[in-house]
Amino acid sequence: MSSREKILATIKQNQPPAAPLPSLALSDLAPVAPGFDAVQKFTTVLQGIGGSIVEVKNWDQIHAHLSAQFPSPARIINLIPEIHLGDSLNALSAKPHTLEDVNLAVIKGQFGVAENSAIWITDTDMGDRALPFICEHLALVIRASSIVNTMHHAYERIHTGYAFGTFLAGPSKTADIEQSLVLGAHGAKTLTVFLLP
Repeated sequence: MSSREKILATIKQNQPPAAPLPSLALSDLAPVAPGFDAVQKFTTVLQGIGGSIVEVKNWDQIHAHLSAQFPSPARIINLIPEIHLGDSLNALSAKPHTLEDVNLAVIKGQFGVAENSAIWITDTDMGDRALPFICEHLALVIRASSIVNTMHHAYERIHTGYAFGTFLAGPSKTADIEQSLVLGAHGAKTLTVFLLP
């Protein structure tokens, strides 16, 4: 028996005993504390990780806010028909390289998660899966009523029927190199979430 085989045999003999997997049923989760406000928690966490939140009453307020923040000639890709701003993705080439100079992408999220401020989007929301990661600034729009408490609740809401989906939380950032914070290393430099009633 080789030394490699001896090591693997020893490891196999010294495995910890098998344990049953924990239940992931929502009924087994700790109950939500009385007075828990999912919107407030979502807002606090989002601001803590570098994102910003703007509570609006209607689509026109989103249009006005974005128009003021990103005046012409900023290149805006808007995938929400209710906001009359920028270009739709349909007007572009199918090549993701045409997205390299997008200043702002505006995308509708399906729902948010209070515990980590993540927002679930799929390829049907983002048009091209490169868009939310290649744009310089990202704006996501969700309904306040769509915010769930935890990722357990979020996974209960995810369904099939799309090719790609992801949770996005906050602007892209890393401090891997010399512990120096860099924004926009792997995606958008800023994230603004518009919260509709």
